[in-house]
Amino acid sequence: MPLIERQPDALANTYATSLFELALDRGGRELVEEILGELEDLLELARADRAFNEFLASRVIAKKDREASLRAILQGKVQELTLSFLLLLNAKERLTHLPAIIGAFDQLVQTLFGRVEVDVFVPSPIEANQLAAIRDRLSQLLKKEVIVHPYAEASMIGGVKFRIGDRLIDGSVATQLRKVRERLAEHGAANLRAKADRAIEGDVGGE
Repeated sequence: MPLIERQPDALANTYATSLFELALDRGGRELVEEILGELEDLLELARADRAFNEFLASRVIAKKDREASLRAILQGKVQELTLSFLLLLNAKERLTHLPAIIGAFDQLVQTLFGRVEVDVFVPSPIEANQLAAIRDRLSQLLKKEVIVHPYAEASMIGGVKFRIGDRLIDGSVATQLRKVRERLAEHGAANLRAKADRAIEGDVGGE
């Protein structure tokens, strides 16, 4: 059974809020963001490594055995609060909900610290100065600190796409061309109907 990929729910929000408040109390914003980074790195590893994913989510592995392994893998390599939180999820058999919990935690960070993460899609890898310019412009428009995640999509002809949360802003050339074709098709059909109407009216009027 793999980790459950889904949107944050009530359970995820409860765990995320508890972790956020503990981290904020113990180390302020710096600790909160460090823990978020550690959890996101862990989740990326689980997504990329099927064996590690199964290790976290498997019901076959005894909780005490998984706890021992988590300690051996992470002790001294992540914040103590990060490890303690993972051990709690293990004890409560909630590790399968890790993606949703991390998503809820990230939303708290963005909301309370005025930060927003934006996925930027371009046809080819983008240079650092271009990425910085995009980030600065987005920060001005959104009035928030913007964290940019660039992605290269070879299937794109040109242009750029932005994903902010669940919202996709598509400025790619392919999308623009599709919209042009749709407008031409729509207007072409409308013009054809108008010509037909005029022809019919003219014919009737001439009788």
